[in-house]
Amino acid sequence: MSARSRVLVVDDEVPVCKSMAAAIADQDREVDTALSGEEALSKDLAAPYDVIVADLMMPGLSGMDLLKALKERRPDVAVIMVTGYPSIKSAVQAIKMGAFDYIPKPFTPSELRSLVARAEERMRVLRPAREAPPDEKLVVMPPGLHAIPEHSWARPMPDGTVQVGMHHIFQMSVKRVVSMQLPEVGTVVNQGDVIARVSGFDRNVYRLWTPVSGTVVAINDKVKEDPQITARDPYGEGWLVLLQPSRLEEDLRNLVRS
Repeated sequence: MSARSRVLVVDDEVPVCKSMAAAIADQDREVDTALSGEEALSKDLAAPYDVIVADLMMPGLSGMDLLKALKERRPDVAVIMVTGYPSIKSAVQAIKMGAFDYIPKPFTPSELRSLVARAEERMRVLRPAREAPPDEKLVVMPPGLHAIPEHSWARPMPDGTVQVGMHHIFQMSVKRVVSMQLPEVGTVVNQGDVIARVSGFDRNVYRLWTPVSGTVVAINDKVKEDPQITARDPYGEGWLVLLQPSRLEEDLRNLVRS
């Protein structure tokens, strides 16, 4: 990715499109807009973008259709889907199709800026890693886990509970995790809800979605005390919370198994 990244914001409502573009405008970032999926494809074909922020629900070429077309053309492009709460399941499906992440409405300008910044950092991290010798490749997710790709993972336990943790690509794209806000025991979450708020060294706060629904029955205090465990051992000691699942079989169908 060049020193100055290129970002495209796509929404069929002009005020919304302009406000999102203004929220992420930065001296190190060139921001453009498109009012339809068709216009977005045309602009990206003429001059490819590093990150594309697109509304999931648009007339004509929908956000999902746009994602599919972009991924067929350029698998590495980072696409962020903007979604309303009723379409969280569709947003999770979009990530299975290759979307980088999603952001549910309503959201703040800082939340959108943080997400775009993480998308840009992911590209900086992964491109050199793919060119590295085989013995220097990235950590891989161990077999038997279920994940929102490059985001969070779930590990069903023998006693019926489910461990939830942070995918190593998410952790790397935050650069350095400095603190972690985890839910209290007894908190009820649905798939796609925030399970952790992760503060990075860049002072941005990133939202981590839970891969499964349920009630929090335990949290990993070690991670709160030493957030770098998520970098050293993301699939072991770096687990975040333990859930008593409420609809595990249904949720697992929306996830990708390693």
